[in-house]
Formats: sequence, structure tokens, C-alpha cells
Amino acid sequence: MRFVHTADWQLGMTRRVLGARPPKEAAGGLTGEAQARFAQARLDAVSTLGRLADERDAAFVLVCGDVFESNLVGPDVVARACEALASFRTPVLLLPGNHDPADAACVLRRPDFVRRCPPHITVLDTPGVHEVAPGVEVVAAPWRSKHPLTDLVGEQLAALDPAPPGTLRVLAGHGELDVLDPDDDEPARIRRDGVLAALADGRVHYVALGDRHSTWADAVDDRIRHPGTPEVTDFDEVDPGHVLVVDLDEHAARVSVETVGRWRFVRHDAGLDGDDDLDALDARLAALLDKERTAVRLALVGTLSLRQRSRLDDLLAAHGHAFAAVEVLEQHSDLATVPDDADLDDLALHGFARDAATDLFAAARRDDAEARDALRLLHRLVGSPR
Repeated sequence: MRFVHTADWQLGMTRRVLGARPPKEAAGGLTGEAQARFAQARLDAVSTLGRLADERDAAFVLVCGDVFESNLVGPDVVARACEALASFRTPVLLLPGNHDPADAACVLRRPDFVRRCPPHITVLDTPGVHEVAPGVEVVAAPWRSKHPLTDLVGEQLAALDPAPPGTLRVLAGHGELDVLDPDDDEPARIRRDGVLAALADGRVHYVALGDRHSTWADAVDDRIRHPGTPEVTDFDEVDPGHVLVVDLDEHAARVSVETVGRWRFVRHDAGLDGDDDLDALDARLAALLDKERTAVRLALVGTLSLRQRSRLDDLLAAHGHAFAAVEVLEQHSDLATVPDDADLDDLALHGFARDAATDLFAAARRDDAEARDALRLLHRLVGSPR
């Protein structure tokens, strides 16, 4: 039996424009119309995995949670999602996750979704065993609230007897395994020992999980899988942009990792201590491909003169027009600006203007941040030569 395992579509996800929130909270702020392109890319990834499922003759597509970014997404997001799902020929099973739990406000139960939902879509909002095809069962462990107080997967496994002979059984869950995030204070963590035991005694034959945005397989039993998000969502994800095509029998799963995403969130750490380092950063950014689908986050350390800092500002601004986003992560940067004698001469000022600049330089050398900022702005306005 072949099916497609995916999760964490998070349709309706937004990334704030740069500067709209503190860097500590930032997660890939997108500039201008890049936000609209990012939203469309998530739908495009869904359409791509639908074509993949159709081409591979999959029995179904199993989406293990977080179909939508939240239960509060607008009707436009719901309408576009249903249009994308309507293009599938393969049945699709949708499991509520922590972003779209099966509570009173569940988007997967909203009238606008129910009205538009194609007939080959099934919402697994009821826990337990669902027969999805002759000889094929899916055991659903949907989230019913944002903060469950128990291991939802473990609950369903504990209630199962071994699968009947000739029946393949897939567990559909959402959440982190305890070995991936060993937080003793989190009651909803999925207990790996219980999952391994259920696979060993034949209660289930594959454990399809969601929530982790990076593609992952268990080292002890590779029938425990996270597909990752089909389109990147943040900078800390390892190898996102994939879905899993699973060929399953009672004894083994043969899994193919297929790429459907096209965007990249790239982090780059750079030491900047002079013009050569600025040249290297400039070349690094210039060499990145598909800039319109790439967001870059920089962590910068080092010491620059005012002229060099002004050049850095201009460099980042120029590249920012080509990329979906270029941002400097301030809390991971330690970039000092230290005026040198050449900075004042580069300005080529005379009379009162030079006297004022001289006073600013003296203040900047006393570690006056406002004076340094004023001099950086002055360098940019004057446009001093390199």
C-alpha cells in the first residue's frame, strides 16, 4: 500500500515586514510583496504534492496536523486551500494539530470550509480507528485543544489490539517525541517507548507524525517519521520542503523523500573587520540563487570604521531589493563601530560643518551611541568614496 505522508502546511502563515517586531521574535520577516509570494508558494507546494500523489497512484494523502496556520485564518485562505485540494484526484485525510485543533472554533469545521470542501477530503477530527480503504486503517490522534494534558498518541495506542490479519494500520499523530524534546513538564509529549512497542506487536505498522518542521526518521525503527513542512517556515529548520512517499506492508516501510518546496531561509554568520570582509559578504549575497524566494538572516561580529559601517548599510540595502528579505539578527551580532582618523577626512567638510563633525567624532570615541549613529547617517548622506 502506498500513501503520501505530509504535515504542517500552515496555510495562511504570514511573516511580518522587517522591523515590525523585535528581532528576538522575528522569524523571517518578508518585505513588500514577498509576503504574497510566500503565501502563494505554500499553496503551490500543496498542489505539487497533490500531483505527486496522483502520479504515484497513492491510496491517500495523510496530512498530520497544522493544515492551517490557525483557526482564525480568513475566508480567502480557506477558499484558496479548498481550490488547491480540489485539484487532487487522490483522497486526502486532514488531522487537526496544535495550530488548528478540533475545538469549538476549528477551521476544519467552519461553514466556509465545509461548504467548499471537496468530497474526497476527510477530516480526522474524531479520535480512533478509521477505515480509509479495504484492508487499510488510520488511527487518528487529533488535537482537541491548544494545550492537551496527555499523550494523545499514547492514548490511542493503548486502546488498540493487534491489527487483524491482512489489515495495514497507520497511526496519525501530531507532536514531538520525548527523545526529540525531553521536556518533563510537557504532558503532551509523545512517549517513544510506547510507539516502539505498538510497532513491535503489530498494533500499528507505521507512525505518521507532524509538528516537527524538519524531515526526520527514528534511528531505532524508521517507521516512525516526521516529513517536515512542505515549504520552509523558519531559519532553524533542517532540510524542509519535502513530503514522504511511503510503500508499506506488515513488516517494513520503504520511504522516498520527495522535494516540493522552492523557498529557502538562509542564515549566514560573518566576521567583519575591514573592507575585505565586506567584499566577501557582498560576494556571498550576490552568489545566492533564486533571491526572490530566499530570505537571509545575518549574524555579524567584528569592528568597522564609520565609513565601513556606512558601506555595510548601503550593501545590505542594495541586496535587500533583490531578496525576499535580508535582516541582521541583532541579539546574535556583536558589531562595533569605531571611528578612525580617515573617517573625518573622507567627509571632506569645511568650516562650521567640519567643526560639528569633529565634535561628533570626539563624542563617538567616548562610546556615545547617538553620536555614532549621527556620523553613520552623515557618511551615507555625504556619500564618501570607498
